[in-house]
Amino acid sequence: MVDLRTDSLSVQEKRLLLSPRVGGVILFSRNFTSVDSLTSLVSEIHALRHPRLLVAVDQEGGCVQRFRKGFTQLPAVQELGKIYDADSRRACELAEVTGWLMAAELRSVGIDFSFAPVLDLNLGVSRVIGERAFHKDPEIVAVLAMHYVRGMRSAGMQAVGKHFPGHGGVAVDSHIDMPVDTRSYRDLVMQDILPFHRLINQGIAGIMSAHVVYERIDKEVATYSSKWLHAVLRGQLDFKGAVFSDDLSMKAAACSDEYLVRTQKALQAGCDMVLICNENTQAAEVAEQLTNQDNPASQIRLARMHGGKDAIPNKDLRTRKAWQSAVLQVESYLDSSGSDLLI
Repeated sequence: MVDLRTDSLSVQEKRLLLSPRVGGVILFSRNFTSVDSLTSLVSEIHALRHPRLLVAVDQEGGCVQRFRKGFTQLPAVQELGKIYDADSRRACELAEVTGWLMAAELRSVGIDFSFAPVLDLNLGVSRVIGERAFHKDPEIVAVLAMHYVRGMRSAGMQAVGKHFPGHGGVAVDSHIDMPVDTRSYRDLVMQDILPFHRLINQGIAGIMSAHVVYERIDKEVATYSSKWLHAVLRGQLDFKGAVFSDDLSMKAAACSDEYLVRTQKALQAGCDMVLICNENTQAAEVAEQLTNQDNPASQIRLARMHGGKDAIPNKDLRTRKAWQSAVLQVESYLDSSGSDLLI
């Protein structure tokens, strides 16, 4: 999965997207200027290939929302956790509504899925996770995430839980350094892994790996660890869906200067699709050099990530009572959160 430089496709990018080693595109804020231009861009990407390329984005809410103007501003999901502490039923209802609204708006412009929800715990340790996590309690995270995913599915979108087996217990940001988690496997199972296990039992379609070393289990970051991805995720947890790597251009993924080596290690460890972002030249080189990676099982798992065919076009979506009601409900707790998202 690769990224694009602007809100339109260059000749070089079209050539890259036609490579059989490229299976998807992840979009960022730089790719968005308006709802109409975004719809056109996604349509152009989908028209390039058959089966069509996957198109994804990080549209979590809070500080991680790539598309804003023309989309509903989504509160950080930690607000749902705060509401849960006072009124669990209302929090679950809002989680489902929020998941539906996020997914319905993205599907209305053709995007297949969002890398959401975050299943990490807000243990007060990781600043890069922080408000992106529902709660510190793994049981509450699991409950809210299940309702959030239910809402996504009802809008025709599959979910990707992240970052397995849990990024909330390390202070270091894996974008800029190597996080090392010193906890035991037992502690991880009782805490961080629990939400992933619950969502796997509910049939979640995708999971993203963490660029974190859990040194008491394996010396490799989870993305490059067959112990984590094969033995634990596939074996013990019986996960049948697609495994995505986090971005291989992040500092914690720099096992080699060669992106081909990084890609091969992630695929061999158990990833079905790797992300290479902000490194267009490197991505093109990997697409050209990668060999012997055809995996029919991976293709089947990734095919499930395509968006549902009954998406409502954006202009029509906004006339629907379901959308209008969802916006009012989400705005009600956005306003009460004291968030500055509208700035």
